Amino acid sequence: MRVLFAGTGAFGVPCLEALVASDRHFVLSVITQPDRPAGRSQKPLASPIKEAALRNHLQVYQPEDINAASSLSQIRYQKADLMIVVAYGQILKKSLLELPERGCWNVHASLLPKYRGASPIAAAIRERQRTTGVTIMQMNEGLDTGDILGKVATRIRPNETTGNLHDRLAAKSASLLMGLLDRAEKGKVKRVRQNNAEASLAPRMTKEDGRIVWDKVPEEIEAHIRAMQPWPGAYTWLPDGSDQKMLKIFSVILSRRAKGSPGEVVEVNSHGILVAAKKGGVLLREVQLEGRKRMAAADFARGAGMQAGVVLA
Repeated sequence: MRVLFAGTGAFGVPCLEALVASDRHFVLSVITQPDRPAGRSQKPLASPIKEAALRNHLQVYQPEDINAASSLSQIRYQKADLMIVVAYGQILKKSLLELPERGCWNVHASLLPKYRGASPIAAAIRERQRTTGVTIMQMNEGLDTGDILGKVATRIRPNETTGNLHDRLAAKSASLLMGLLDRAEKGKVKRVRQNNAEASLAPRMTKEDGRIVWDKVPEEIEAHIRAMQPWPGAYTWLPDGSDQKMLKIFSVILSRRAKGSPGEVVEVNSHGILVAAKKGGVLLREVQLEGRKRMAAADFARGAGMQAGVVLA
């Protein structure tokens, strides 16, 4: 099958590499977002998909607007059987969706119709779901509302972060995609309409989403911390005289013996910093104060002279 591939984030790399390795499908070209400034130097950085495409000697196209007339002309010229879209980052309009003979497939990191949107992996962890997975759908003009072509499910492991689960789901998506492509060639793929009554949304996250709300049960706080890794990162505000500083939190242990107001440091010991929540608390194990390096919470507390009674916000 003659395939166009559109993607930007690292989630799509296993799918692209599986397509390249296949002797039954041919990748005509790869479409990805333009290089964007990143890091302190703000030097333009290629997307993970562009890097993978160049490693495999594929033609790369980076339009600012994939729906522009020039982009549509480029895509039309290649006469693709199908376009595969994985974490691309632009909305495809109807005029583009109808160009490939078989339309466009999207690989989405949830069991649709749950968690439509840009942050499905974090949402599943934050909401303490037991399972999640990958769905491949026939794209339409809606937000992840197209007919389902195939799914694969997996259990969310204890202590799994968004970063860990992202990598596992990316690997599963590649095998799901290749199996569906083989079935499509044989005309054996069935389209199943999504049940909109069961739909939920997982909008794109912002930095502010990482802030910890201490007036929640410990299990919710622990899940939130895992969901925010690697980005935007879970954090709280630590009083610093008349000001406050951001304290990032990377790992915690649940505690039922913490008694205090939500956010109150109730004990500092060699194991970490015990913070009260609703009906218990959490023991902070790894933290990072803004401008400092990541370290064990016990070492940070000792160096900062932290004592019980401090209230995190």
